[in-house]
Amino acid sequence: MALDPTMVTDAVTTTVAAVGDNNYDMALAIGLGSLGPALAIGFIGAKSVEAVGRNPEASARIQTLAILSIAFAEAVAIYALVVALIIKFV
Repeated sequence: MALDPTMVTDAVTTTVAAVGDNNYDMALAIGLGSLGPALAIGFIGAKSVEAVGRNPEASARIQTLAILSIAFAEAVAIYALVVALIIKFV
């Protein structure tokens, strides 16, 4: 039985399309998943600088709370990275 060239071409095209869609899904997951934390980190930084400008004596407490809040926001971006890696490898 001879191989039909169109069958091979269709199989390769289908495989490449499936892999390509997976990469787009991964990029979309990490892109949208890191958009929120990026905005949150910028907002936290802006408000903490504003708070230190208004009350310099409380700068140590404000800095501690800002760093803690930034770490929580960054955790969301790490979750988005994990989801993107799961999309890629599963």
